[in-house]
This record gives sequence, C-alpha cells and structure tokens, in this order.
Amino acid sequence: MRLAWSQPVELTWSTGHGGHREDTVKPNLAMLDERKAAILETVVSEYITTAQPVSSSHVASVPGVGVSAATVRSEMVVLEAEGYLIQPHTSAGRIPTDKGYRFFVDRLVSPVRLRTPQQRIVEGFFASARGELDGMLEDASRLLARLTDCAAVVTGPVVDTAEVRSVQFVSMSQRVLMAIVVLSSGVVEKRTLELEHEITDEVCAAASSYLSEHTKGRHPASLDEGLRDLDPAGLDGSDSRDERLLVAAGLDFLAEIGAAGESEQVYVEGASRMVPAFDALDTVQSVIETLEEHCLMTSLFRRLMGSGQSVAIGGTEHGMQPLSRCAVVVAPYDAASGEHGAVGLLGPTRMDYRLALAAVAAVGGGIARRLALSS
Repeated sequence: MRLAWSQPVELTWSTGHGGHREDTVKPNLAMLDERKAAILETVVSEYITTAQPVSSSHVASVPGVGVSAATVRSEMVVLEAEGYLIQPHTSAGRIPTDKGYRFFVDRLVSPVRLRTPQQRIVEGFFASARGELDGMLEDASRLLARLTDCAAVVTGPVVDTAEVRSVQFVSMSQRVLMAIVVLSSGVVEKRTLELEHEITDEVCAAASSYLSEHTKGRHPASLDEGLRDLDPAGLDGSDSRDERLLVAAGLDFLAEIGAAGESEQVYVEGASRMVPAFDALDTVQSVIETLEEHCLMTSLFRRLMGSGQSVAIGGTEHGMQPLSRCAVVVAPYDAASGEHGAVGLLGPTRMDYRLALAAVAAVGGGIARRLALSS
C-alpha cells in the first residue's frame, strides 16, 4: 500500500428535502502534523482491511512513511494519549478509536468514486431495472449490501410530494378487481376489490377513464379534501350505477393514499453480512433489532441529513446507544419533480468508508435518474 498525502477538504451534498441546496461542512480536524496524520491513516486503513491491531513495525514498513519503527512507536503513544488510538492488549498493536475514524473520514478526498468494476455493476443494474419502483428499490438495497458487506437501508420517495398519473381498474376474476394508482414518483399503489356481482370490462374502462381524467396532476395529500366534489352522476349508460360504485371505491382508495402522507417505504437488506464484524452476540442482537425498527432508521437518516452529516461514527455522533459500535453512512437522492428519499449503510465502525461513501452516492444517483425517467 502506498500512502498518499491528502489535504483536508470541504464536503458538500444535497439536503435531500426536495431541493438541491449545497451545504458546506468544514472537516473538524485536530492539529496533527503530517507524520502523525500519515501514521494514523495507515493504522486505520490496515485495521479496516485486517481487523487486527496494527504494530509500529508494520506501519514503518509501509512505503511513504519513511521513519523507523521506534519513531512510529513514539508517535503512536502520542496518538493514543490524544484519543485517536487505543491498545486493546499489552504488547499488542493499536486500533483506531471513533475519533481516529473521524479523522480518517474527514481526510478523504471528495468526491469518492467506485472502482470501475463496481461502477459497471451499478450502471448495469439500473440499465436493466424494469417493473415497479418498489421492486427496484428493494433490489437496489440488495445490490448495495452485496457491494459493501454492510446492512443497506433505502427509503422510497415521500408519497405526499407525488402527483397522480393514472387510475386503473383491472378485472382479476368475475367478482374481483384490482385498483391501481400510478404516481409521478413511480410508486404504484394497489388494492383488491371484492364485488357483490360481476362488472364488465367496459364499466372498468369507463370508471378508470373518469377518475384518471379528474385526478391526474393532483397531489395525494389533497385528495381527501379535494375530490369529494366530483360528481359521477354524469356517467352515462345502463351500467352507470356500477360505474358510480367503482368511482366511489376509487375515491376512497385515493383518499387513503393521501391520508398516508409522510409514510415511506423502507427496504433493509444485508444485516447478516455484517454479523462477522462483531465479536459479541449481544451487540449483533441489538444491531439487528434496531434495523428491524424501520421508523428508527428513517428518523436517524432524517436527523443526520438535517444536521448536514453524511457519516456518523459511533454512539456519540449518531446518538443511538444500541448502535454504539456502528457507523452510519447516508446520502439523499432527489428527482426534479421533488420526490426525495435516502440511501444509507449501517456497519461496524471498522467499515470501508471509501467504498461506503462511493456506493451510496452511486446507488442514490441511479435511483434519482430512475425517478426522473418516470416523472
């Protein structure tokens, strides 16, 4: 491994709340001279790779360090005293603390990009992605977990910013229909309707056309109040009673979508991939239980993005004690139409931060482009 000197940089990212304001965050770097910084970066990089304490002799052997093992050992003592490193056992090497990881992350040169083979995998995934948005988001979370060996969390676009594109009634059997609402965000909402008697395809088509014409371009959050003034009495024909029945059922469904408002789809994949990174069973259990609480994860993502953070390391930074030995990497995605969501990773503090930052950026960008195509 060749050590390259890096300079502190300013990191920028989109706020992820329907706009594209760029916030600038100045790295919170302590005043370490370049030799100490190089040694600390080497220890962090090696520990991320090997999960083993890093010795002074190993650091001294890394090209670019250029000092003896004795000098490295002396500098590591200083770094330990300043809280960047700890020595887990007497006569063992050192491992980074959360403060050490923070220094390492803040020194990463932005933007961090995926390596070419990984980038091609992401590009190929989105090029071949078909079907409904929710399926694509679930598959995207699996992709992110495979790329990083961390737990991946993807939240779907907030529904209350989307508009209705179409309403369809599709016959499933003689007395069963499927109501399908397509939103501008690409989200597809479905409901099964069981009827007392058979309704013809012509009636389904008439009711679908009527609702689509009168609701297209309306926001779900306004449906409950704004659609009750529709008068389906103008529907003509001998089957007008059935048509009015379907229109009323469609209005009920649209109102429920609007009432859901801030609800978000949440897709979590890959929790089992990071289990080997923890040596304590109780830690694994608390991490998995927290991941299963989707509302906690979405709340955490919103809080981090609202404070301008893209990386939170350890419980002191992200404020969740069950995840005290974890780091969170999160990036928002936005579509021109205003829909927004988040892509994130949860893993051990020993995660590969370069890969994590690059992966969430690449996957988030792919989702944003998909949303743009569907709007």
